[in-house]
Amino acid sequence: MSNTNYTTEVAILGAGPVGLTIANYLSKQGVQVTVVEQLDSLIDYPRAIGIDDESLRTIQSLGLVDQVLSHTTPNHAMRFLTPKGRCFADIQPLTREFGFSRRNAFIQPQVDNVLLEGLKQYKKTEVLFSRHLTHFSQDAEGVTLNVQTKNGSLETIRAQYLIACDGGNSYVRRTLNIPFEGETAPNQWIVIDIDNDPLATPHIYLCCDPVRPYVSAALPHGIRRFEFMVMPGETQEELSKPENIAKLLSKVLPNTDGIEVIRQRVYTHNARIADKFRADRILLAGDAAHIMPVWQGQGYNSGMRDAFNLAWKVALVIQGKASHELLDSYQVERKDHAKAMIDLSVMAGHVLAPPKKWQGFVRDGIAYALNYIKPIKQYLLEMRFKPMPKYHDGALLANTQKDSPVGKMFIQPQVKLESGETVLLDEVIGNDFAIIAWGVDPKWGLSKETIQQWKRLGVKFIQVIPAVQLSNQQRKKYKDVITIGDIGTDIRTWFGKTKDSIVILRPDRFVATLAIPQSMESTSQALFNKLHVK
Repeated sequence: MSNTNYTTEVAILGAGPVGLTIANYLSKQGVQVTVVEQLDSLIDYPRAIGIDDESLRTIQSLGLVDQVLSHTTPNHAMRFLTPKGRCFADIQPLTREFGFSRRNAFIQPQVDNVLLEGLKQYKKTEVLFSRHLTHFSQDAEGVTLNVQTKNGSLETIRAQYLIACDGGNSYVRRTLNIPFEGETAPNQWIVIDIDNDPLATPHIYLCCDPVRPYVSAALPHGIRRFEFMVMPGETQEELSKPENIAKLLSKVLPNTDGIEVIRQRVYTHNARIADKFRADRILLAGDAAHIMPVWQGQGYNSGMRDAFNLAWKVALVIQGKASHELLDSYQVERKDHAKAMIDLSVMAGHVLAPPKKWQGFVRDGIAYALNYIKPIKQYLLEMRFKPMPKYHDGALLANTQKDSPVGKMFIQPQVKLESGETVLLDEVIGNDFAIIAWGVDPKWGLSKETIQQWKRLGVKFIQVIPAVQLSNQQRKKYKDVITIGDIGTDIRTWFGKTKDSIVILRPDRFVATLAIPQSMESTSQALFNKLHVK
């Protein structure tokens, strides 16, 4: 039996959203990627239904966001209902600080397909379906994967790094004996997706019914999702019978004639996190690193955060611009936030279906009262309870100042170019670092050697001025600097909250550090150390 050998720079196990996103990002950066997937094709049934602004910003970095937006419903409100149908919490986050609507409904297979199609433009990238990983090993130079095709032939893939995106039951994580601690929720839920939405009301409703809590969600392209709690003694086989599906749906629909069920499936909600996300040349991402209940739609989005955090670092290491120690910052930055999202998702599940009946009465009473307290209502409406990622250590210069923006994602407003065109900020930055200065030359204060170091790393030097000043013919022009106009006052307001006038952004749009022109030289050198720049 012949054995085919592949050599690649990065092997990615799993063609789910996380694996495909990392593959697109690395491919765009010129890295050779091989994606290995056990299934014959992408999963075609709806799974995740909520995509957030951070994930859309990640997809924007791949150049694919316009194709994805056509499969979304922006500003998707989430409404919690009492058993009598009264809305006690209406979550409508209307902020667009990262350039997109904060909550969007979507149908995952359509977006996964955009990501897969996106890989076709890269000649060095291969996607291998119908491959079963039978064994893997690593040494000081790389990782070897032994896979078997559908017809039984064997293949060997040799890569510098392996990124395991092989799901909650990850073969790689189990083989490496990495603990996956947490808990499994005592109750299961049955998900029913229906074509030609028979209700056709917008938004998502979570009904806290003590008899059988349920969820009703409007999705793009006329699809409706219902989720019902599975009661003790009920089995998937029993519930999946057409007459029992009809019985469940009769709870929420006036009649069930002619209903087109796309699929139904029973889910168990797990809340688990891997003890470590890196074992030398092997990295875990997405569900292989952490799984969480669906109630805040954060399983998918946490995986996409992993993808953006990890991809730019792997690219720098493969390109020889940074040493492999940079990859340690991936776990340092992502693990705590993944844990916070798990805790939020578990808490939301308890709001929907309290473990004890009396807790439901308490919840309804408190919720009713809170609706009349404006600041708390605002806190809920704008979804400010969602913990935004803030990295306190890792590939950045930690700042002890209270409320420092270091370690947080930078805003993405619309900005004006010198050509007069208006674009989102990231379109100016591309997939580089960015040194953004308010009103002055961002290179002011940097030595020639440090400017060259930045250029080797990949950087955009950006000066921001009020948009009305762009037409001023007398203003100074700086070499190798892009000047953009602040259309509203978003960027000026952002700088106004700090004591600094220059921000250094990482390729994943997180703030690496702040400076003023006089401190840029020493700040740059200190940051290079944290980035393990060669």
